[in-house]
Amino acid sequence: MKKIDVCNRAVSSENGEYVLGLEDTGSHACYLIYGVLKPREKGRAIKPGKGHEEIVLAMQGDLFLSGDMTGRLEQGHAFHIAGEKTIYLENVGNMEAVYIISGGHSAHGHHH
Repeated sequence: MKKIDVCNRAVSSENGEYVLGLEDTGSHACYLIYGVLKPREKGRAIKPGKGHEEIVLAMQGDLFLSGDMTGRLEQGHAFHIAGEKTIYLENVGNMEAVYIISGGHSAHGHHH
């Protein structure tokens, strides 16, 4: 079993995200994104792309959503997004927020 420290990789990256996917797993079937938003950070775009679907989970802190979906995503809650739709995340709190995205190909989705 290969363990990967996605938290530290996300925190040390330029954009606050780490994509656990093909390079780590050797598979095109699915991926996981671990993201960190600094306090009051906004504008993080979520856009699965043609032939892809994602489930976005607020792990720590509440997030504000804008774009193709608007509202508040409370800690522990998730939403589904597919295709070319775009959602922007904003950390509305005073502490770091963490989100997890699980994604993969749609039933008749894009193949690499």
